[in-house]
Amino acid sequence: MKKHFLSLSVLIFLGASPFFTGQSLNASSIVVAVDALPRTMDPCGSNKDSNLSVIANFFDGLMQRRGPEGTLSPSLALRYEHPDLLSWKVYLRKKVKFHNGNPFNADDVKFSFERLSDPKVSEFTNIGKAIESIDLIDDYTLIIKTKRSIPWFVNNFYKVFIMDKESTEAINPEEVRSRPIGTGAYKFVEWAKGAYIKMEANKNYWEGTQSIKSVELREITGSSSRFDALLSGQVDLVSCMPEELCEKLVQHPKLDVITCPSRKSIFLALGNKPESPLSDIRVRKAIYMAINEDEIIKEIMKGYATPASQISDAPTIGFNPFLERLPHNPEMAKELLTEAGYENGFEITLSGPHNLFFQDETIIEAVARYLAKLGIKVKLDIKPKSIFLPEVFHGQLEFYLIGWFDSAFDMGRTFSKLIHTRDKERGFGSLNGTNFNDLSIDEFLEYTAGTVDQAIRETLLHYLNKMAMVDKIACIPLHYQQDIYVVQKDRGIHFQPRPDRWIVCKEISKW
Repeated sequence: MKKHFLSLSVLIFLGASPFFTGQSLNASSIVVAVDALPRTMDPCGSNKDSNLSVIANFFDGLMQRRGPEGTLSPSLALRYEHPDLLSWKVYLRKKVKFHNGNPFNADDVKFSFERLSDPKVSEFTNIGKAIESIDLIDDYTLIIKTKRSIPWFVNNFYKVFIMDKESTEAINPEEVRSRPIGTGAYKFVEWAKGAYIKMEANKNYWEGTQSIKSVELREITGSSSRFDALLSGQVDLVSCMPEELCEKLVQHPKLDVITCPSRKSIFLALGNKPESPLSDIRVRKAIYMAINEDEIIKEIMKGYATPASQISDAPTIGFNPFLERLPHNPEMAKELLTEAGYENGFEITLSGPHNLFFQDETIIEAVARYLAKLGIKVKLDIKPKSIFLPEVFHGQLEFYLIGWFDSAFDMGRTFSKLIHTRDKERGFGSLNGTNFNDLSIDEFLEYTAGTVDQAIRETLLHYLNKMAMVDKIACIPLHYQQDIYVVQKDRGIHFQPRPDRWIVCKEISKW
């Protein structure tokens, strides 16, 4: 575990005696409160984390992510090879069965990946349409070829869940969306939409049986309602607790609060349109140095954030552990503005969402105050995410606050979406909302995609990260949010957060 991973209580090995009146304990069961349950049980029907978190209990991918840093590990695939820029040869695990007793083989993998490209059933069409062909060598070996070099292609294998081809083709679409049949550690029992999902341990799971035999995932949307459920002993574990309730939770003698840095970084995106002040790197540097991030974390985030020196987080390939934030230095910031010819400041619009990230509007207002001290007149443009996000997608902004984490755990993918010059035909810059443009970053990023050796590629990405974050200041990183969980102390629960915030029940145990 890397030293940046901070936690009030990471592992809980506690006794199992009841302490809430009327609450009986079952050592082989657990109730988990979440803020949202799936809208579909079709494993490629939604790319939302609330969906994938639940689906991961019923289905397996070719790979899986384990541990606090989300290490990519074998699952239904024993191993893979990457012999050239376009080919991924996958060797499958044998003697695995679906919940209905059907054997798992390469036909199921081909079927599941081909479904991804169908927009009628899939929200993973970007993965599906990147595939040129899938060739079966035998029942347990296949080769997947992509249309272009995608170094992070295998990193997505953990969230492409494998379906039983035979039963999926035999039942109607509504059954596919409502009754999952996978190879996962838990079998589906019952789903009351908007209320709960019940599941039971798969006795024939290829990794072995689970210590928790039955699980109920209970949807409790309001943070105050989740808080009440904890205090009344109705639930054993709660995810997605808000920072504003943390002080009350930490002080409660019968609860354990577990916090860890979120994979989500909050940062300021900058444009560099020619002739605009932001085209001068001295101006971008001055803005960076004017912001007091330590004060933002202390006063606005109430300590529940970690300073960021880059967009990527530590589990991401390309994260550079040697990068440091520019120091808060308003005096030097003023000098840089003067050197750039803006000693009297200038006017700029700072955009951002309302209630999309914790304290987003308050952070934006604080940034405006810091810049006002340099003479920069900031016009605030804060709006609902339904209006703000389309403006990002269409590149209509010059300066804005946003959050990001890379589900493929790869900085090359991050930069190809956020920083590379917009190029719709080649699929670059789709989330470059300011139309930031730097040819040297573009060329180096594209060069890294042509490297098969992942160790060499990671070294190249470290350099690219420094180029973008320090040499070019393509954006201004602020902080990583924190994920907050609460566990009942006296119920003998062993729980460790995942970097993707999924609740994968086979990783939870109870005595």
